[in-house]
Amino acid sequence: MTPGEVRGTMTLVAQVLPLPTRGEIYVDARGEGRALRVSWHHDEDTVVLSLWRGALCAGSFRLRTEDVPGLITTLVHGLSEGYSSTVSTGRHAG
Repeated sequence: MTPGEVRGTMTLVAQVLPLPTRGEIYVDARGEGRALRVSWHHDEDTVVLSLWRGALCAGSFRLRTEDVPGLITTLVHGLSEGYSSTVSTGRHAG
């Protein structure tokens, strides 16, 4: 193969952008560079939840800001149910 010649398949890589100032990164419990980025985009009335593997964005989801309270309620209910099971059985339900 000569310099500049390419063989094989083309791989598309998502451009890595810095996390906006209104956001957070959560590391996956499984490790291996997995993470969830949460970034607010008030100009678009959305919050973006994106899944990362190292520097590659593997997928994203744009949640309308009007739907955020429902997501939070779901998380709070799941969390409280987990703690209720911990208290009644002495161990975590998950």
